[in-house]
Amino acid sequence: MTTAAVEKPVLPLWRAYWELTKPGVVALLMVTAVIGMFLATPGMVPWRVLILGSLGMALAMMASAVINQIMDQRIDAIMARTHKRPLVQGRVNTRAALVFAAVLGLASLVILDVFINRLTAVLTFFGIIGYAFIYTLWLKRATPQNIVIGGLAGAIPPLLGWTAVTGEVHPHALLLVLIIFAWTPPHFWALAIHRRDEYAKADIPMLPVTHGLEFTKTAVLLYTVILFVIALLPYLTGMSGLIYLAGSTVLSAIFLVYAVRLKFRNDPKVPMKTFGFSITYLFLLFFVLLLDHYFLYRLTF
Repeated sequence: MTTAAVEKPVLPLWRAYWELTKPGVVALLMVTAVIGMFLATPGMVPWRVLILGSLGMALAMMASAVINQIMDQRIDAIMARTHKRPLVQGRVNTRAALVFAAVLGLASLVILDVFINRLTAVLTFFGIIGYAFIYTLWLKRATPQNIVIGGLAGAIPPLLGWTAVTGEVHPHALLLVLIIFAWTPPHFWALAIHRRDEYAKADIPMLPVTHGLEFTKTAVLLYTVILFVIALLPYLTGMSGLIYLAGSTVLSAIFLVYAVRLKFRNDPKVPMKTFGFSITYLFLLFFVLLLDHYFLYRLTF
């Protein structure tokens, strides 16, 4: 008796290009960027800035993601989490991906420079360089502190949103950057703990590979404590009110519980649960900031 071979469905080419842009990551970063826009003004963000600014920033993030995948093809082919990416599977070739990234990046900078302001375009350009080249090409392969140092590039979206509206760098915008900067290590190291063997196989010096699991778990716990404190700064500096104070305290406390469990429980499911909650944490923290911002605005006016 013979069985017919089951053919795998051929995915459309547009989907391969879409996957190159890491839409899930871009969506989370865009949430922080758009909320940065709204936090920069007491009223409504001008529609031109909201639409064109969001488009320009999203295209830049997509370009960075494509460049990241171009440079990480060898690593992606080794790791289970990434071995089905379009470049690894040959659904898109490297040259086409380079052209795609160049078009996205150039379109982003033109839109931001022409329709928003020069400051936002310049900061976006440095963000692309920081993530796509300095982090991906150098830091990721050079030091176990890669995600700490390189995290600054991934932390600037709310600053871009703020400058798109105001045309200036404000201390409150830098507080938003600081929150994401402190959030990045416990977020990513939780994933790195789960994927430690894969990073070791790919010869990437992530902290669990170079310093061991227990050291990394301690680092996650310490950075979560630091994040707890930093997340209070918008309230302590007068940027936000009691709604944010309550929301950030509850969210940070839950994150801290996950970090404590990660440190002291030998449960293989906890790292990914911690990683998953960290994403929810950032989304909800910025949502509470936005809610508090407009509640204070209504009380004032």
